[in-house]
Amino acid sequence: MFDNLTGPIEPAGPDPQAIMKSVRESLCAYFEESSPGEAQLTFLGSTPLKLLRFGPDKDRMVTYATLGCSAEPMQDPSAMVVDPTSGPRAELVIPIRGGLDAIIRPLGILAASPSIEGLVLTDGALIDFGSPLWEHAPFTGFVLTRSEIPPVRADGADVTIFQPIPATTNEFALARAKGSEELLRIWREQGVDFSDPHRTSAV
Repeated sequence: MFDNLTGPIEPAGPDPQAIMKSVRESLCAYFEESSPGEAQLTFLGSTPLKLLRFGPDKDRMVTYATLGCSAEPMQDPSAMVVDPTSGPRAELVIPIRGGLDAIIRPLGILAASPSIEGLVLTDGALIDFGSPLWEHAPFTGFVLTRSEIPPVRADGADVTIFQPIPATTNEFALARAKGSEELLRIWREQGVDFSDPHRTSAV
């Protein structure tokens, strides 16, 4: 019955390892750093994630980047038909002036949320954890924006790089009432430094 099969059946869709390799190479090239710091996080219900740490640069900026969120395409759990080989893919980067390793866990939780909760990461999305992102933090979650880092084309798949911006309870309340674009407008008008882990609320 299977006499015509002459070799192993190749898996359908892009290769997750090839995607992550391309994303890592792109991030290392962008930040001009070949050996960033690395941590691994594992959450129940998801594959292990890596967190890369670039910097500090001459301006004391440290950038944290996820690696592994893009291994699988994001799927809307309410969709009638789910295609495991297609769908948007994403990774996250967040710059913190002076560095703050406490951001690693909430960033990892956000990166794992597509595989654990079926969350589809999109530009302008509001993700409120409802508790401080780290001890004594004024922020309870993130507003997603597109990073300045170009999307990565890897093994036939496009990976969007998002920058999650930490937001306060009052900022989330405004964004829910008037939309994330209004909050972004206020931030721009006030010249808010998103990399400052100690900034005050803009509203």
